[in-house]
Amino acid sequence: MNNEIKSAVAIVQARYGSTRLKGKIFKEISGKPMLWHVINRLSYSKLIDKIVVATTLDKEDDQTEEFCRSNNIPYYRGSVEDVLSRYYETARVFNAGTIIRITSDCPIIDPVIIDKMLDEFKREEDVCDCMSNVVKRTFPRGLDTEIISFHALEKAFAEARTNSEREHVTPYIYSNPELFKIKSYTGNIDYSFHRWTVDTEEDFKLIEVVYNSLYKPDRLFLFENVIKLFDNNPGLIRINQHVKQKLT
Repeated sequence: MNNEIKSAVAIVQARYGSTRLKGKIFKEISGKPMLWHVINRLSYSKLIDKIVVATTLDKEDDQTEEFCRSNNIPYYRGSVEDVLSRYYETARVFNAGTIIRITSDCPIIDPVIIDKMLDEFKREEDVCDCMSNVVKRTFPRGLDTEIISFHALEKAFAEARTNSEREHVTPYIYSNPELFKIKSYTGNIDYSFHRWTVDTEEDFKLIEVVYNSLYKPDRLFLFENVIKLFDNNPGLIRINQHVKQKLT
């Protein structure tokens, strides 16, 4: 049991409802739902012990549960609005010692970057409660990864009070640096102007272009492959450059 408790669990936040692009987690890219691609890419990680989908109790997410059942993916259903509680409950049920927070609208998520972060987090876990590549952005939006100790997540769950602190997972942690040891993970080059997440039809169109250019069922394309694609086709960035990130 102790080994289980210390496991590194990637929790993929996924729900059918989306105000800007409803049902986006099941929109097909290269013949597979976007959620499938996120989980498939995470499966290439060498340091993640388990991948779990954290979905909601909303009736619409019966189909998310069915997708998980059909694909033998562990899942948990929790609060629609209190995402912090959904994450905490998922982590507790699956005996997570380290939580890797991933959102389901990031179909270019990179397991190599995640493993580099996890390796650093494990080496520094005595002096690090949370490691993030989103506080100080150098990676494209869509490679977002937050690594949180169970202790820190439990503390945030117990102490966060406001809606704004509970409708997302990490605001309480970031707003209380005196309580949590937080470390940013950054790259050598600032690529934060790239947008590789899916929140609108324009975002989805860009992802389709990337997958049509790079995806092969038996070979994973990585961050550097996508950067090279953009370097060779600089006009691609205009497809969704105008899209503003929705915070809620």
